[in-house]
Amino acid sequence: MRDLLGQVLTVLRDQPVALARIVDRTGAAPRDVGAAMAVTGAGRVIGSLSGGCVEAAVLTTAAEVLLDGAASLERFAADDELTAGLPCGGEIEVFVERLDPTAAPLLRELRDALTAHRPLAYATTLAATPDRKLFYPGSTEPWRDLDRDAAALLAAGRSGLIGAQDCTPAAAHRPRTFVQVFGCPARLILAGANDYTRALTVTAAQLGYHVTVVDARETFTTAARFPAAHAVVVDWPHRYLTAEQHAGRLDDRTVVCVLTHDPKFDVPTLATALQLPALAFIGALGSRRAHTDRTRRLRELGLPEATLARVRSPLGLDLAAHTPEETAISILAEILATRGQTSARPLSALTGPIHRRPHHAP
Repeated sequence: MRDLLGQVLTVLRDQPVALARIVDRTGAAPRDVGAAMAVTGAGRVIGSLSGGCVEAAVLTTAAEVLLDGAASLERFAADDELTAGLPCGGEIEVFVERLDPTAAPLLRELRDALTAHRPLAYATTLAATPDRKLFYPGSTEPWRDLDRDAAALLAAGRSGLIGAQDCTPAAAHRPRTFVQVFGCPARLILAGANDYTRALTVTAAQLGYHVTVVDARETFTTAARFPAAHAVVVDWPHRYLTAEQHAGRLDDRTVVCVLTHDPKFDVPTLATALQLPALAFIGALGSRRAHTDRTRRLRELGLPEATLARVRSPLGLDLAAHTPEETAISILAEILATRGQTSARPLSALTGPIHRRPHHAP
């Protein structure tokens, strides 16, 4: 939903929109809960719910929802040749609701919070006429006796369903509700301003990372050279990391990649990163000879072998990458594999579910 929110708000200036979201998932499925697709009155489709498995059926439902205004909740399971389904064998539950211009103020608040990287949760009752509410960390305002459940999901960083699951009197008091949690994006800090860095900023931003480029060389470190980066900082990378740690802006999802190819940058940056209490990934670009030299210098600073082993270098997977763009994919593929605790082997050589739930998300 994050990616299509701006387009939905633009359409809402002139006409209503049908918003379809996956609110529950069981087993294998192409997309996780929160994946969204919007449909305009003219039939324009924004976003996607799957690899094309259920979109046609959802389009029909969206047209009906736009016409009569009543929201719809549908479950799609394995394909049985008679109804739309998921060939991968899982099940998803899709909620389709009509958004009209009266929903725009709340959606604008959601957009502004996401732009400011504020964590929050967006709750929607799964009723014919949905009720909607935004929750922020520390929110104490009561709401349908569901506020504590929504706050718990927000604190856990996990989207999900809360409220009554049946038709008992409790259902009216605590209606079944989908809570979509939007956390702060994971950070990718790139030390070094060069062509490989520029390629990484583009691909990493597309993956949802909040990307920072930092380099002490003012001539090379400009926003114009790195338009896809969220921040471009002129500073020594090791000093920047220390300041960000003291400010509480680094966590166990933060990725640091050193791309400078210069010991006077590489070694202090890696030494600082390795001594921080929690980082998801530390990598350094360069040849095996460069890695051996960096490791020797870091060892001379007194860093133990177990700590030095945390550095991923030479950085990237074996994809025969040569260009900056190919190298960026190689590096991010290793980061994704590490984040998901996977083997990075071809799926054709493995068994078991393809669409496993990730351990962490950006």
